[in-house]
Amino acid sequence: MTTEMQYRRLGRSGLKVSVLSFGSWVTFGPQLDTALATDCMAAAGESGVNFFDNAEVYSGGESERIMGKAFAQLKWPRHSYVVSTKLYWGLHGVVNMRNTLNRKYLMHAIDGSLERFGLDFVDIVFCHRADPETPIEETAWAMSDMVSAGKALYWGTSEWAADEIRAAWEIAERHHLHRPVVEQPQYNLLWRERVEREYARLYEDIGLGLTTWSPLGSGLLTGKYLDSVPQGSRASLPGYEWLRSMLTDPTSNEKVRSLKAISDELGCTLAQMSLAWCVKNPHVSTVMTGASRVEQVEENMRAIEVVDLLDDAVMQRIDEATR
Repeated sequence: MTTEMQYRRLGRSGLKVSVLSFGSWVTFGPQLDTALATDCMAAAGESGVNFFDNAEVYSGGESERIMGKAFAQLKWPRHSYVVSTKLYWGLHGVVNMRNTLNRKYLMHAIDGSLERFGLDFVDIVFCHRADPETPIEETAWAMSDMVSAGKALYWGTSEWAADEIRAAWEIAERHHLHRPVVEQPQYNLLWRERVEREYARLYEDIGLGLTTWSPLGSGLLTGKYLDSVPQGSRASLPGYEWLRSMLTDPTSNEKVRSLKAISDELGCTLAQMSLAWCVKNPHVSTVMTGASRVEQVEENMRAIEVVDLLDDAVMQRIDEATR
């Protein structure tokens, strides 16, 4: 049984990332202060995690500041970890600074992120969404220039359509620019279409890597919403009312009950099985986890032990339970 962290190449690039990584969405700021965030990151690092994901928009920039302070307190050598941020939504409510991937915004935004992190560069920078109002060529040039300037080492996309990713890659190829190497899509047992079908040809054609988010469906795939919304959970937070209706959906929760029966038989938690299932996909470079307590980090990391339990027969049962 596999118990040590595994590392995979980020698509066709040479960069290796831990198959389980640690992200800060929702938790850093609303649920975690710097001390607790540092403790959670330390626990992840001790388990072999080397990739930490963030975004400019998370908590209005506060998430990057918290993670930057945590890196400083942990005193990890800069060469020992991989950190990413994502740009698109913006922090300033003025024209050219919100919901765009134009060159002006991107150049301001990366400088702001680096200042908040307290770092000279990020390893990966993502275009957080596609921008239909900016030519993909302009965005591809700006992202490539960002890499050439040493502010990021690699660039990629998040929640872009397959044809948009291919267009950006082909523009970069044609002009001898730094090409996008990674996409960050949602992927879990109940959200599979884009990774398994829409992107299917991109893995071989352009060597696309994946850093997938929401492997637990915002907590749905932990089973904790089967009966009610627990106090203090993500769905109980102000501003996340949209999440509550999704997490209490009866059809989804029927699937969750069926999945929980399988994880109970395997002797692991539903969360661990859900994470391990994502890791089983060879196209996934890393599965991004999140946590608001050190104990959650430690539980999530034990999903590595479950990967080998998911043989063909178990994978078939899981498939049937989610259809």
